[in-house]
Amino acid sequence: MAAESAAFTPLTLPVLPLDDEVVLPGMVVPLDLSDAEVRAAVEAAQAAARSEPGKPRVLLVPRVDGTYAKTGVLGTVEQVGRLADGDPGALVRGRSRVRIGAGTTGPGAALWVEGTRVDETVPEPLPGQIAELAKEYKALATVWLRKRGAWQVVDRVQAIDDVSALADNSGYSPFLTTEQKVELLETTDPVARLRLATQQLRDHLAEQDVAETIAKDVQEGVDKQQREFLLRRQLEAVRKELRELNGDGKDSVEESDDYRARVEAADLPEKVREAALKEVDKLERSSDQSPEGSWIRTWLDTVLEMPWNERTEDAYDIQGARAVLDAEHAGLEDVKERITEYLAVRKRRGDRGLGVVGGRRGGAVLALVGPPGVGKTSLGESVAHAMGREFVRVALGGVRDEAEIRGHRRTYVGALPGRIVRAIKEAGSMNPVVLLDEIDKVGSDFRGDPAAALLEVLDPAQNHTFRDHYLEVELDLSDVVFLATANVLEAIPEALLDRMELVRLDGYTEDEKVVIARDHLLPRQLERAGLDGDEVKVEEGALRKLAGEYTREAGVRTLERSIARLLRKVAAQHELGERELPFTITDGDLRDLIGRPHHVPESAQDPAERRTSVPGVATGLAVTGAGGDVLYVEASLADPETGASGLTLTGQLGDVMKESAQIALSFLRSHGAELELPVADLKDRGVHIHFPAGAVPKDGPSAGITMTTALASLLSGRLVRTDVAMTGEVSLTGRVLPIGGVKQKLLAAHRAGVTTVVIPKRNEPDLDDVPAEVLDKLDVHAVTDVRQVLELALAPATNGARPEVPVAA
Repeated sequence: MAAESAAFTPLTLPVLPLDDEVVLPGMVVPLDLSDAEVRAAVEAAQAAARSEPGKPRVLLVPRVDGTYAKTGVLGTVEQVGRLADGDPGALVRGRSRVRIGAGTTGPGAALWVEGTRVDETVPEPLPGQIAELAKEYKALATVWLRKRGAWQVVDRVQAIDDVSALADNSGYSPFLTTEQKVELLETTDPVARLRLATQQLRDHLAEQDVAETIAKDVQEGVDKQQREFLLRRQLEAVRKELRELNGDGKDSVEESDDYRARVEAADLPEKVREAALKEVDKLERSSDQSPEGSWIRTWLDTVLEMPWNERTEDAYDIQGARAVLDAEHAGLEDVKERITEYLAVRKRRGDRGLGVVGGRRGGAVLALVGPPGVGKTSLGESVAHAMGREFVRVALGGVRDEAEIRGHRRTYVGALPGRIVRAIKEAGSMNPVVLLDEIDKVGSDFRGDPAAALLEVLDPAQNHTFRDHYLEVELDLSDVVFLATANVLEAIPEALLDRMELVRLDGYTEDEKVVIARDHLLPRQLERAGLDGDEVKVEEGALRKLAGEYTREAGVRTLERSIARLLRKVAAQHELGERELPFTITDGDLRDLIGRPHHVPESAQDPAERRTSVPGVATGLAVTGAGGDVLYVEASLADPETGASGLTLTGQLGDVMKESAQIALSFLRSHGAELELPVADLKDRGVHIHFPAGAVPKDGPSAGITMTTALASLLSGRLVRTDVAMTGEVSLTGRVLPIGGVKQKLLAAHRAGVTTVVIPKRNEPDLDDVPAEVLDKLDVHAVTDVRQVLELALAPATNGARPEVPVAA
């Protein structure tokens, strides 16, 4: 017991601090004496050793971030001398753990503390579990040492039998952090310390295995790429030798796979060739497994398929081109004249050597705006036919993605060039006629605005350097003839419309419809019905009745469907044995074949059945998306007993049209006495104005004089003349102001059987656009004041008596 108590008597030792370093018992470490604290501790230990037997002793204490550990190691100074770099140093050996106590005094400048040795005894012999733990640690340490090539240390570790010494041997492990070594130092139980050291070593070996696996995979990948690169170089050398042996420049390997040869053989512009060769270089450096290789091949295929230097020669037979347009389309004089002008100017530019000026050629951008069925789309094919160019149609209806015009970036999966580039590729030439169909139906959402992307395409000043997002090379569109079609002009963005030359197609007259039906629609439908021109004939009177009474439209689509229905009926009756061929269809046969007419003109109806047969109804003219149309305005006064007052408007009217009704009512209230109207009715009774059909939205100021006439008719009891239709904006002073769409409105009046039309005086120049055959059948009055309108439109009162005023129910 005396020996044991002596072994654990308190120790008084100078502290030797170790910054970010830990020394465990059994370790021998060199210390640099150039550090003041280390030198002070060693000198204090040497001074104390002169009065005591044995080697100088110090307390090795780890200091992490300025904080001392609670446990240190008793170390003996084995030797003092010079380190390998010549600096003074000391060799210190760790002996045992010491639990640090309170500070005390001692010789020298060092810090002295009292400490107590820690009991680290392990019972002998070792239990089986501890022995297995020691065996596992030695096996793991052996594996780690062999990986590092430290074979001479393996035997020394295997020879350690003491559990405490075996665990402290981990202090030499370079992979342990300072915190992990401090944890080993402060774990006083040898078995727990050995278990901790084993776990740390096991974790490190696992991490090392993962790192080695990753490094091996990376190395294998690098080796494979290097091997593939070497084989490709060898393949190129073999192909070169084969080409030289063949002598004709052809490779026995499939030539389509050799993109470099294809690019060099293709007739590409210089900048496009440079970009293509740069992509070929990338393709040769990439592996077959790389997705970039697939992108590059698809891009190269697209570039090589583009007709970079292919152009069709324009047919400069101006008279022949005009003859083609006249043969394929009746009417549409504005478009025919514009195409003829374009060809004539190109011919003169070519004759003077001005085909390319400033890098730009003489393309054209036309916007064909008109109601459905007037031939805007089919006109594109006729233009291409007349010019001798290729024709491509690009449908833009419902397009909402900007990439549909400019293309996708080729890094996206499934990327494609835009519709413009695809149209050029489909045409096979750089100067086709491209029809941008339904440009007013283009929308926009979170994917961008396609109309904004069309700004560069349709700008003659910059489309010679158009860049598609997929191609990323300049594409010259300056020689392309763009024809854009639209039904509604207001739906086209103003910036886009400014880049196009506007050509309006306002619809056909009845005579033009008859010519179109006879020369174009009837032959086409005869062929589709399986009939011959000698078997079925349609008289011109029947065609005129079809155009005037069975259809009412600006175009000819419904007319063509009516002809098709007529011919199908005849074909079916012949197959059933009910009718013999040949057969000539007259206007009297139409009711038996396709039923009654659907659009009988007001002038053809019984006078008692006409809408204007009662006061308060006037005939107006309007413009819709389907062309011009007749618009009726109905007015009535409320019964005084109901107590109703004010103005009521119905028929889905817009704000502008509602304001026109207010203006008309205000004018009559202020000038009623002058016009000899009973304005007291307007003050005491409610006024109701209705615009049939009620389900169709209506807006605009051009119904102003129509509403004024309807109210004047209502108050005066005088009927509005059945053969009169009118259009014009009215002001508070009674002035008739100009409006738009005069040509379309007059064509609609002609179709409806109206013979007298009232228009504003300032719209008189617009009559030049109206076909002469229509003007010959219309009595057009240009007026400046609403009083003139009332004189023309209102029929004289019968026998001077005022008819009964209609009362609203």
